[in-house]
Amino acid sequence: MNRFKFIEDHHHAWGVKRLCHVLEVARSSFYEWRAGRQARAARERADAALAGRISAVHAEWDGTSTP
Repeated sequence: MNRFKFIEDHHHAWGVKRLCHVLEVARSSFYEWRAGRQARAARERADAALAGRISAVHAEWDGTSTP
């Protein structure tokens, strides 16, 4: 688990300011990370789709890289 995710998961109990201080993370960095959530999710979906396509091509060629 990265520090930003930990802060996200626990900020209701201890607050962002305190967690950032303890974990030595700039609050602005945490909020920037949080703002990029949708972009990261889109990238993860694209990566999963690409991995599926690679697996399909690999299976199509019976596990070989040449015809």
